[in-house]
Amino acid sequence: MTRVFVSHPSDKLAPYFGPRATEALQAIAEVRFNPEPRELSIEALIEAAQGCDALIAYRQTPGPERLFRALPQLAAFLRCAVDIRTVDVEAASAHGVLVTQASPGYVAAVAEWILAVMTDLGRGIGRYARAYQDGRPLAPFMGRQLRGSTLGVIGYGQIGQYLGELALAFGMRVLASDPQPIEGAGRAGLQQVALPALLSQSDFVVCLAPANAATERLMDAAAFAAMQRGAFFVNAARGELVDDEALLAALESGHLAGCAIDVGRAPDQMPDPALARHPQVIATPHIGGLTLPAIEHQALETVAQLHALLRGELPEGAVNAAHADRWRRWPGTGAAR
Repeated sequence: MTRVFVSHPSDKLAPYFGPRATEALQAIAEVRFNPEPRELSIEALIEAAQGCDALIAYRQTPGPERLFRALPQLAAFLRCAVDIRTVDVEAASAHGVLVTQASPGYVAAVAEWILAVMTDLGRGIGRYARAYQDGRPLAPFMGRQLRGSTLGVIGYGQIGQYLGELALAFGMRVLASDPQPIEGAGRAGLQQVALPALLSQSDFVVCLAPANAATERLMDAAAFAAMQRGAFFVNAARGELVDDEALLAALESGHLAGCAIDVGRAPDQMPDPALARHPQVIATPHIGGLTLPAIEHQALETVAQLHALLRGELPEGAVNAAHADRWRRWPGTGAAR
């Protein structure tokens, strides 16, 4: 029977993989789990995964060349997430290991998180509630409603598009900045604009751009200065997109009225603690996509990828199919027969 190692830390298995996916995986393979409530070092991972045919990787589990070299039986590295930047795909290909990634099942979850924090930022709901609980009620201040406000979305991919439709339904004006043409731009309420125009006209700026070399510190001091005074900033993409010191300075100066972050430069994309402590910041520990439908989507898709391989089929989500040959030697695949 095919042997699989699941690298999720033991305390992350239930919330980030789930019992349904675990049961489905155990029905088709012999499964080993990470026994530690932490990410294993590469050396410990190599030892734990010896003799395994596939590795289902937690979102933080890296895939360096030495991992693929030290596991000669490993045929598939199945990332239970979308982000594969910490996987050396070229090295995996050189060793014949198939790398896969999951599709984004968290589109609705993240978009709803963004709407929630925008509402909180605009109305101060969390601040009022905390102050009232502490017995020091805040003096009422004028809130900002979503209807009639302008939302600027940087990166109009799947989450951005879903968020845009929700915002339009709320009566917001939506400005979108993306290098690709945006379908539907120009219709009532939705415009595609360059980044400078988006920053200068938006009441809420939401960063959803992909993280790469070109977008490193996309939101820097100049970008925050270009935003309207009193605007709000939301980052639900990746911490690498933001210069945290510049963001903190924009908050301290009063130029920005507040921000919400679910990602950051701390380990596992956690928000920077110094930034999270600021009174005008809503910081959550990378849980924007943590809903049962979102988690089960990616976990069950990963199991489905393995099941396809066991049937001798290349799964959706394979990123280096042309160079991966180890899995073809599995019993039951066409090549093995």
